[in-house]
Amino acid sequence: MAIRTAEPSVGELVKRATEQFSDLVRAELRTAQAELAQKGKRAGVGGGLIGGATAVAYVGLMALAGTFVALLALVLEVWAAALIVTVVLFLVAAVLGLAGRAEVRRAGPPLPERAIDGVRADIDEIKGRVHR
Repeated sequence: MAIRTAEPSVGELVKRATEQFSDLVRAELRTAQAELAQKGKRAGVGGGLIGGATAVAYVGLMALAGTFVALLALVLEVWAAALIVTVVLFLVAAVLGLAGRAEVRRAGPPLPERAIDGVRADIDEIKGRVHR
């Protein structure tokens, strides 16, 4: 006669499911943390490079502005040449500022999208298995 092993009780099954769900949530949180750390690191390096480029470009722009003032001063009064260059620079700054603001708005929030999708898939899977 074969010995039959007892099937786990409902309480044991619930306990296992709870432990597995907790492990799953912890794993998804680790995934989200790693994803955000990677995005943050890239954003930090990119921001530093953009800051350096901006500083150098600013110095170059001031030199170029001085060059344009000197060039216009050959045909206009110095004050008029300086005013024209100043107005042009402010117009360029306004256009760049508006374009930058539009890009920031399009970027959206810095969310761990893959981790969120993983959690949604896990929840859908659990719901599907519970309803069977």
